[in-house]
Amino acid sequence: MKLASSAICLCVTAALLAGCGGGGDDDPGTNEGGASTYADGGTFTMALKGDPGKLDPQSSAGTQLFTVNQLAYDTLVSVDGETGAVESQLAKDWAVDGTTVTLTLNDGITCADGSDFTATTAVDNLDYVGNPKNKSPFLGTFYPAGAKAKADDAAGTVTITLAAPAPFVLNGLASLPMVCDAGMQDRTSLADSTNGSGPYELTEVVPNDHYTYQIRDGYTWGPNGATTAEEGMPDTVVMKIVENESTAANLISTGEINAAQVLGPDVKRLDAQGLFAAETPALLGEQWYNHNDGHATSDPAVRMGLTQALDLGELASVATADAGTPATTLAAIPPVACPGDSAASLPAQDVDAAKAALAGKPELTFLYSSAAGSAFAAAAELAVQQWEAAGVKVNAKGVDETALQGAIFGTGDWDIAWVPLNVNTPDQLVPFLSGAGMAEGGTNFSGIDNKDYTDGATAASKMDGTDGCDTWLQAESALMEAADIVPFANNVVKTFGNGAEFEVPGALVPTSIRMLAK
Repeated sequence: MKLASSAICLCVTAALLAGCGGGGDDDPGTNEGGASTYADGGTFTMALKGDPGKLDPQSSAGTQLFTVNQLAYDTLVSVDGETGAVESQLAKDWAVDGTTVTLTLNDGITCADGSDFTATTAVDNLDYVGNPKNKSPFLGTFYPAGAKAKADDAAGTVTITLAAPAPFVLNGLASLPMVCDAGMQDRTSLADSTNGSGPYELTEVVPNDHYTYQIRDGYTWGPNGATTAEEGMPDTVVMKIVENESTAANLISTGEINAAQVLGPDVKRLDAQGLFAAETPALLGEQWYNHNDGHATSDPAVRMGLTQALDLGELASVATADAGTPATTLAAIPPVACPGDSAASLPAQDVDAAKAALAGKPELTFLYSSAAGSAFAAAAELAVQQWEAAGVKVNAKGVDETALQGAIFGTGDWDIAWVPLNVNTPDQLVPFLSGAGMAEGGTNFSGIDNKDYTDGATAASKMDGTDGCDTWLQAESALMEAADIVPFANNVVKTFGNGAEFEVPGALVPTSIRMLAK
């Protein structure tokens, strides 16, 4: 099965779910003799680690929302998860000429409500995300700030004029969900329903329990031409909320559900059972500090001391249950646009220096995702122990994704947070690492202000694609050398399957699901 997916995904629980890279262990759809084992129709049930909350697909970059959005919404283009090549989705042709991007839509695209998806529809979406007043987290991440779009419905073309060069603009568009006209006209309707052109339509919502989707007949404009007429596609998809990872592992082991992402010690027993697993290399451990006024971590010396107190290699080992590796770059989901090792500039452990920097500092609040598994929780406990050994009291709180996002993007009630943001191109992180903070309507939630990074990112953004990789990596190195952000663990995240096979190059690819004959 060929990998095709969104280009990136921001994820606050694990490898989030939405990037590129990783397929399954075996060729789906065949047994040892090579004969097809697909079964048409049926119900595919996948465990979600938390409730996605408000369903407006352009309102949040959270893991659970991004995952369910793949079912009901399309993007303008897709990205091959193995090669990184841009491929079709809503658009069948595209071209980038300097600061002009032109996309030609497929013919006959329809929405779940029967309306047509037109070039004007696409431009309305781009204008919405591009308007800072709407506070979409995708502005500057998936859609360049200052870009202007124009539609030609007769020709089926969308023309985007960029305010400045954007080296990976198509990768961003490959992760930007498109809403149909009725949803654009009534955004409130998107809170608990869907209005998209995707392969499935939401039919039932039971918050904190499950979300049910039904297949759409006649869908032919999926990633790289994928359709819903493929053998083995389920008629029904159920996203079931299962917050406890061990419970999810038990359910997938017995076949009560068909898919579950598992990060901790339960991986070993599921591997031993010989289950199918789709693998996604990703950044799993990423430590952020609150640089904003009113927090002890606004002091560079405190951030440096908190970093020097840690044995990052030991943290990586514990967080990944000895299965992972140290982090290397901030954009870590394959195909990685700019491979390298910017994390080599991270400060080494120096407990004596940490004690000097942290002496007399107040108690700090440390948040991490309770959905990231028992190994991640154990690593958080270890970090607290190492900080306390350096003389600072840290109050660790494992919280669900809603609470974590509410703190970092809302209340600001945190000093340290483990929030892995997973992307495959470094430009998509710029709004989170520089520029306007939350109070000014930006997405720089931690309030980072590192001139060397900003200057480097600005220079790299003017270069063509991978020509700027050395500059991007130098910019990232400036952040890490200053301990402004601390990535510490990579891992291969596994989404196990029982009775079904699929692709998860970041997020589940709905058109890749294949139900297997019993």
